[in-house]
Amino acid sequence: MKRKIVLVISLAFGLVAAVLTRLYVTAKEAEVQAQKDALGKRYGTMDVLVYAKETPGGTVLASEDLVVRRAPALGLRGQALTRDNLRDIVGRRTLLGHAAGDVVFWSDIEGGDPTVKGLAADIKPKMRAVSINCSGAASVSGMVKPNDHVDVIGTYAFPGADGKVRPSDIETRTILQNVLVLATGQTTAKNHRDEGDFDRGYATVTLEVSPREAELLVFSEQMKGRLVLTLRSRNDTSYEKELPKVDFEKVKSELEALNVERQRKMGGR
Repeated sequence: MKRKIVLVISLAFGLVAAVLTRLYVTAKEAEVQAQKDALGKRYGTMDVLVYAKETPGGTVLASEDLVVRRAPALGLRGQALTRDNLRDIVGRRTLLGHAAGDVVFWSDIEGGDPTVKGLAADIKPKMRAVSINCSGAASVSGMVKPNDHVDVIGTYAFPGADGKVRPSDIETRTILQNVLVLATGQTTAKNHRDEGDFDRGYATVTLEVSPREAELLVFSEQMKGRLVLTLRSRNDTSYEKELPKVDFEKVKSELEALNVERQRKMGGR
C-alpha cells in the first residue's frame, strides 16, 4: 500500500512538473513573439528566404530547401534574400552549414550577388581582403579556388649572429585557420563558374581576414617567410588549439610518434 502511495505521489509530481514546464515554454514563446511583433511595428516587416531544414556547407540549393517567412526588417533590408531572389539562388552552392530557419544572405552563397560587380562587394563587414604570394605547390598544386577554405602555414629562417642559417634556426607555424579564399589571381567566384575556365597559373591568393590577421600576414611576408596553404573540406570548420611550432628538434623527437598515431587512426577507419 505504501509503495502505491509513493508511486501515485511521484506520478502527480511528474505531471505537475510537465505542466509547469509547458507553461514556461509557452510563456517564453509568447515573449519572443511579442518582441518580434514590437520590432515589426517599429521597423516594418519583410518576406525573406530562410533555410527550410538543416543545410550542410556545399549544398546545391533546390527550391524545396528554401521557404519564405515574414521577419522584422531591422538589419535585413537590403541584405537578406527575398522571394524575388528565389530563381537566382536555386542551383547555387552554400559556403557554410546553416540551421533550419536561418535567414539567407548573399554572403552565404558561392559567388555572392551576381548583380554586384567588384571584389569589395564580396567582403563581409569588418573584414578585409589581403593578397599573398602563393602559387604552385604552396597553393595545393594550384587547385585552391575562390570560396575554398584554407589554413595558412608559414616557415621562417632566423639567421644566427654570424648571419648564417642553421637547421635549428628554421621553424614552421600555423598562422591562421579556416580562412575564406576570395580570389586566386584575378579569378573570383563571380567570374568563375565551372572547372573548365579555372586558371591554375595564378601567383597570388586573396584571403578574407580581420584587420589584425591582415597585419600578421603582411608581417609574415616581410620576414621573407614562405607561406603555404592547406586546403580544407567544405564541411570542416574545426579549430586545432595550441598547435606548436615545428623546428628541427621537434621533427627529430616526434617524427616516429606522429607516424604511429597516423597508422593507428588509419587502422580505425
